[in-house]
Amino acid sequence: MKALSFLFALFFLVACYKVPITNRNQIRLLPDVMVTSLALTSYQEFISKSQVVPSSDKRSQQLENVGNRMVNAVNALFANSKYKDRIRSQKWEFHVVENPTVNAWCMPGGKIVFYSGIFPYTLDDDGIAVVMGHEMAHAIAKHGNERMSQQMAIMMGGITLDVALQQKPEETKEIFKSLYGISATLGALAYSRKHEYEADKIGLVIMAKAGYNPEKAIVFWERMSQKSSSSVPQFLSTHPSDENRIKEMKKFLPIAMKYYKAN
Repeated sequence: MKALSFLFALFFLVACYKVPITNRNQIRLLPDVMVTSLALTSYQEFISKSQVVPSSDKRSQQLENVGNRMVNAVNALFANSKYKDRIRSQKWEFHVVENPTVNAWCMPGGKIVFYSGIFPYTLDDDGIAVVMGHEMAHAIAKHGNERMSQQMAIMMGGITLDVALQQKPEETKEIFKSLYGISATLGALAYSRKHEYEADKIGLVIMAKAGYNPEKAIVFWERMSQKSSSSVPQFLSTHPSDENRIKEMKKFLPIAMKYYKAN
């Protein structure tokens, strides 16, 4: 049992990395090339089954224009840093799909999709930059790899628990396994919210570097807050509430504004 725990601890120590901008420690257990390959397959399948808005459409052109500015900002931010290879590995693409859902995402590797349903909320280039900065941040921070690694860690924890409880009565086993399941689920939710807050911060820096006023992010999320009616308690949600999100962004705003004013 001690040997197994030692191996797990050593494994996690070797897989420890830093997140750009926030400098947070993170665990990534999977090769980035594998995560990117899986994401690319999912992306290509999604695009093949979706109604992609043509490049001549005003929304596609707007997304492409903002996207190019944001990519240039990312390249400039990390050009002379230890993260430059991570940034070069991103193969950025931008697409709009006809879908009324209010959504946008970025796959590991830099494939960005905006659903048509989000444009009534973004309203202008600033709004698009807010959303895009957040989604690009997920890819740059390698949150996809980290979440997959977390699931692996939960699985490893379950294996360790099984070994530790081998000699215990069945009733004791069930109690411990139930408690482990609850804590693992709530831990995963908190982990996801941590990623959202982090992506907000990194996204503010990216949009500021691209020449978009990061104060517009507060305006965007206040607008979203007025239109959303989620009744899910935050501790059971993968995303932070709009109110908490705005509060955290306001705290970070002075840092982002330094990048904006330096342009």
